[in-house]
Amino acid sequence: MDATMRSFVPVDDSSDFTIHNLPYGVFSTSANPRKRIGVAIGDLILDLSAIRDKFLNASSFVLDGQSVFSQTTLNGFMSLGPAAWNAARKTIQELLTTEKSALRHDEDLRFRAFAKQSEARMHLPADIGDYTDFYSSKEHAENVGEMFRGKANALPPNPNGQTHPQEDQPPVFGPSKALDIELEMAFFIGPGNTLGTPIPIEKAEDHIFGMVLMNDWSARDIQKWEYQPLGPFLGKSFSTSISPWVVPMAALKPFLVDNVSQSPKVLPYLQHQDQFNFDIELEVLLQGSDIPEPRIISKSNFKHMYWTMKQQLAHHTSNGCNVRPGDLLGSGTISGPTKDSRGSLLELSWGGKAPLDLGNGLTRAYLKDDDIVTLKGYCDNGKYRIGFGTCQGKILPATDFKFTSC
Repeated sequence: MDATMRSFVPVDDSSDFTIHNLPYGVFSTSANPRKRIGVAIGDLILDLSAIRDKFLNASSFVLDGQSVFSQTTLNGFMSLGPAAWNAARKTIQELLTTEKSALRHDEDLRFRAFAKQSEARMHLPADIGDYTDFYSSKEHAENVGEMFRGKANALPPNPNGQTHPQEDQPPVFGPSKALDIELEMAFFIGPGNTLGTPIPIEKAEDHIFGMVLMNDWSARDIQKWEYQPLGPFLGKSFSTSISPWVVPMAALKPFLVDNVSQSPKVLPYLQHQDQFNFDIELEVLLQGSDIPEPRIISKSNFKHMYWTMKQQLAHHTSNGCNVRPGDLLGSGTISGPTKDSRGSLLELSWGGKAPLDLGNGLTRAYLKDDDIVTLKGYCDNGKYRIGFGTCQGKILPATDFKFTSC
């Protein structure tokens, strides 16, 4: 990718959304409440439905007789595969950079084609049919295992709404008192596979459309009670947040790094020699009624993941499970080798036993009402930067359920 490439749209070098990124999202505005597919460039959104007929009119962008850029989600475009993704990206980059660009010199079209991000409402980028969350950070597994089972048994074999705060009392129903975050990333599926037909690892990349930030909100006290022997349920199912802009894999290729060394050697169906790990800097910021300015509480990196996305997808479908365009696969909590790179409050506060010191006498073991959590992610190779925007959520008081006794 040409590091000297510049857009005719003014974009600061520190922006997440440079010409080298061009992430896809779904947005609407008060002037036009219909959901449309757009591409982020600087502080603006390029509305692909506005330029569709003139510039994105190839037959390769038509699905079931309709342009995929007329749709209100990215599912159709995701389903087309790498050839169509690359063609669209090339066209959009040329429109935004070329001196002779018809878009640049058409004032009326520019007026219709660009919207300010500050005036837009973002929506889920795809209809997510199925969602899977992996457990792929060795450091996260070791930290949690050590907390619950001791250092010697941190990674034992996997075992085939209520909390239990007092061991000698029955479980109780009520709001979580140990609400947590999990710093993750996720990838969207492009073309799917037929039920019963696995995706081989050498073909997995062709099925991965792009990546987002993800926060897998977790209620640790609920999770602790229900986890054995059933596994996570209500402690995980209440909410998951993702960032609205999907960064295409083509934009991430310049930031490839070596895969994590795996021992013992993985089975043949999970082996691949090419790089498919990415240097993505990640941050978690916390703000609250008692914390007026956001504080960075964790800094990690996606490159710490033990399993690659290719391996995750190949394993997921190895039993013939089918995936579909728009399905979302989460990375699992991204924890690094240092204390400040742990990807959850469970780890950062070591199960609540060592609350985070936020200065001025403030501490946090778990989240409180009105806390705001923001995830950020970006890549920077010294030549240019691309980012993921933000994934943000605010904690509101729990719903007060009124139950009638039988």
